[in-house]
Amino acid sequence: MAARIATPRRVAASTKGLPKPLDFLNPNGSVLRRVPWINIMKHRLKLVALILLPLTTSILLASCQSPTPRQDVVGLMMPEVTGESLQGKNVSLPQYDSGRPAVILIGYKQRAQFDADRWLFGLLQAETPVALWELPTIPGIFGGMASGWIDNGMRGGIPQEDWGAVVTLYGDDADRMKDFTGTEDGHNIRVMLLDANGQVQWMHDRGYSAGKMLELDRRARSLIQSGQ
Repeated sequence: MAARIATPRRVAASTKGLPKPLDFLNPNGSVLRRVPWINIMKHRLKLVALILLPLTTSILLASCQSPTPRQDVVGLMMPEVTGESLQGKNVSLPQYDSGRPAVILIGYKQRAQFDADRWLFGLLQAETPVALWELPTIPGIFGGMASGWIDNGMRGGIPQEDWGAVVTLYGDDADRMKDFTGTEDGHNIRVMLLDANGQVQWMHDRGYSAGKMLELDRRARSLIQSGQ
């Protein structure tokens, strides 16, 4: 039996399922101009590109920024910063906790959350008698542009009962904190103990350790006893 050889066939293009052209009409109802759907899609893609280009550029610039050297801030007053908690409330620190000691956990990178969780667990387990704040800090232009997206992402990973103690810093507030503490070794949390006046009495930025956790707890209790 002779082998059957397939012969190519010309298939007519089908417009089934494709969007219809967009017609611009005269007042009398006649077509003034017909714009094919493919031109409309090209225009929309250009608009999307114009919107995403600044955002992408900001991300690249942020990733290329050199870390700010770590700072010795013990004895200095914490700079005044304002951010929005995950509950949607504006919180100004250290004024919010004026009159009582507070522990501030400052993180500059997402991977610092692992270190933050260890400090949080240690402080809660020791029942350290201070106010406790977690400040995700995102310097630069990108943070402000994507603040809603970033905050929603954090809400998805943090229990709702803890949202009030998580205050994200963007823009100028984030830059002030960055310059104050430095961002070197950004995978480590900056842990600061403030007295009742907002002065830094203790700081650690080289990663969690049980010994440093006990030292922080003792220092915090000493502030309470001395009325600071």
